[in-house]
Amino acid sequence: MTDPYVAGLVLAAGGRRRFGRPKALLPYGGTTLLDHALATARACEFDQLLAAVDSEKVRARVNLGGAEVVPSITAAMNALDPGATVLVLLRGDQPGVVPATVRVLLAARGEAGVTGCRYDDGRGFPYACGREAFDGLRALRADRDLPRMLNDVAEVPVAGRVPPRVDSWADYEALIAAMAGPRPQLASTGGWRRRGLRP
Repeated sequence: MTDPYVAGLVLAAGGRRRFGRPKALLPYGGTTLLDHALATARACEFDQLLAAVDSEKVRARVNLGGAEVVPSITAAMNALDPGATVLVLLRGDQPGVVPATVRVLLAARGEAGVTGCRYDDGRGFPYACGREAFDGLRALRADRDLPRMLNDVAEVPVAGRVPPRVDSWADYEALIAAMAGPRPQLASTGGWRRRGLRP
């Protein structure tokens, strides 16, 4: 059986209106929110890594090494390798997601078109989209339309609470306050291809 070709897409477009600056550049752990999300994505060892970033200021200040940078989900789908069979969606403003979560999601997703993580307190990112969902992603008029594709999806149990995302200043302040606790490790442990874990 041929290994699946798994691509990752970090969603980091928008966020300026609410924060008065690019949300992706908010400081986090000695770097920025987006730098942290990209480090997580690199540790997943995807076959292809894409980053949806629509701000030139963000592109100039964030380490985008190893990622193909596009302005939107639609552009990401156009840049997706034709051989890709699975696309993992990660948020650039949700630093609590770790590579181990992606491995669990991919190992247990089965043949579902779209699969999300079922945490102890609800469903959330990351999501894994099979090839049958690619046309729907290409048809999105804007990144903000993505949630309608994520309403009726299969679920994979993941231990713990939904990792908090930064959608307001209060969210950001709570995230920074919580940093005094244990920090997740981002070092690669074999990525999603670790022995015995295949999507």
